[in-house]
Amino acid sequence: MQKTAKANPTQGPAISKTAFWDVDFSKLDFERRSLFVMEKVMNYGLWADIVELFRFYGDDRLRREITQATYLKKTALSFLCVVLNLQECDFKCYTKTQSNLGHWEY
Repeated sequence: MQKTAKANPTQGPAISKTAFWDVDFSKLDFERRSLFVMEKVMNYGLWADIVELFRFYGDDRLRREITQATYLKKTALSFLCVVLNLQECDFKCYTKTQSNLGHWEY
């Protein structure tokens, strides 16, 4: 089980490193890279990380920024639609997916 850091406004939300296996977590700027953090946590974070994300950024900021995400798993997208009272078409990643149709099957 991953330990979760305590929240510190200057250091960011108290989230685990679970979703951030590919970056140096200690150098992550949670304010400047907030959308990156939101995407990673929503796609790969633990439930406690998601709860902390909502607590740290707030519903309004999360609603405003997460709709600009370039990739969200279908489960994350569905969850966010319900929790933030949004439609799939409100998300950039959903409209982008719809415009990139696959190859024709012969």
